[in-house]
Amino acid sequence: LLMEVEKLNNDPAVHAILVQLPLPSHIDEAVILKAIAVEKDADGFSALNIGNLCLRGGDPPLAVPCTPAGCIELLKRYNIPISGKDCVVLGRSNIVGMPVAHLLQAENGTVTVIHSRTQDIPEKVGRADIVIAAIGRTEMVRGEWLKPGAVVIDVGINSKEDATRKRGYRLVGDCNFDECAAVASAITPVPGGVGPMTIAMLMKNTVNLARHSLGLEPLPLGA
Repeated sequence: LLMEVEKLNNDPAVHAILVQLPLPSHIDEAVILKAIAVEKDADGFSALNIGNLCLRGGDPPLAVPCTPAGCIELLKRYNIPISGKDCVVLGRSNIVGMPVAHLLQAENGTVTVIHSRTQDIPEKVGRADIVIAAIGRTEMVRGEWLKPGAVVIDVGINSKEDATRKRGYRLVGDCNFDECAAVASAITPVPGGVGPMTIAMLMKNTVNLARHSLGLEPLPLGA
């Protein structure tokens, strides 16, 4: 696999590389991901891309992690202001929580990150104008937690037992959709909300990496 990654790194006809995770247990994911050239890092997870994402006033990342980018794209496309707003991110993973918190800060949002050691979670969520749930707990966020009119982006995807379904379960998010939809001004469904945006942002990253190879400016979020 390392040899294949190196071959793609050196192929000028290839502009983006994505390694589908998880890998088999005998392969070290970190070693494989570090081997991808930053100029071809379609996921945006390389240390250099993440570092540039977090730095203020530095070089922009060549690619932005896809799901966090999709969250910001949704807000921008629906003309939902971020600047000056109280934003709560539930979850601090390297894949979603951490990068989306930095993206919100870059848009001048005031960000609170909630994690497994956070106290008084409902009270903190209740102050938020924008809630991004990516904590991996089935329907954790309840409607009664929300400020009326809050905007909710539900990144979670969980299986919930449902005897009425042929497969015996249905997919739900980290928010109780019916409760939250009754309070929020806007909310993403699960499935069919953030998931398609992740795919779209992967395509945007691929285009931007190709543009970078040609010396062209990247397409910004919301464009």
